[in-house]
Parts: sequence; C-alpha cells; structure tokens
Amino acid sequence: MNRAVRYASREPSNRSVLIVEDMDPCASTLEIALSNIPGAEVVALNGGDQAWKYLQAARDGEICAMVTDLHMPGMDGFELIERVRADQRYTELPIIVISGCTDPGTPGRVVELGANAFFEKPYSPVRVRATLEHLLNETQARSQP
Repeated sequence: MNRAVRYASREPSNRSVLIVEDMDPCASTLEIALSNIPGAEVVALNGGDQAWKYLQAARDGEICAMVTDLHMPGMDGFELIERVRADQRYTELPIIVISGCTDPGTPGRVVELGANAFFEKPYSPVRVRATLEHLLNETQARSQP
C-alpha cells in the first residue's frame, strides 16, 4: 500500500510528525495516539524508502519528529535512522523507535545510531505520546534563545 496520510491537530501547523510503519494496524494506532499533539500534524508513511524521500523533499523545520518501526521492506529503520542522523538538517530531530524485534541488543543499537527512545511491541500508545511530547518540548526549549 502506498500510504501518506495526514491527520492535522486542532492548531494550524506546518510541522509534521512522521510515522514510518508498514503494518496498517500499528500505523493506525500511532496515528490516533499522536493526532492531537498541539502544533503538529501526523504523516503516516509505509516504509523507510518513502520516509527518506519525504524527508529529503521537506522544507527546513517542516518535520518535527519521527516515529519508526525497524523491520520494513526496502530500507529498514536502522538505515533510515543512520541517513537521518547523517543529514545536517536532522541531527536534532527526535526519533522514537517502536519494534517487535526480540534481539536484546536492538535497544542499544538504535540509541547508538541516534534514536532518542525505544519501545518494544506491544507498547503503550500513551507512553509513546508522552515521550514524544517531552522530546518536542526539549527540542523547542533548546532552539529558543
């Protein structure tokens, strides 16, 4: 499925939270949980390749965070995180990883690559949202003079 769905918050925004997830039920759960974050809209994308193209086409400051799965067809989440962190525009972009990967080394690996948080499936959408809002607030506080 070629997915690129937008869910706007109640406030006008030009900032997007990207959800990168190839499984529709997981993407839908995240879309619902994150859809009313003040000042942001949710954009759900089907995989790493689609997300990377979206990130490359985005205007500076348009993307405010990314929530990604790891195991997807094409570019996986590991490579996506590496590419995002290598792009100067996204060195401070909050990245949350949600994965069903059972490898005990995965949480440490994604943090080493530059992710800010890791949630193992099944996860609490409320905790993901709270973590994301905390990261967005930290990023905003660092960018203010």
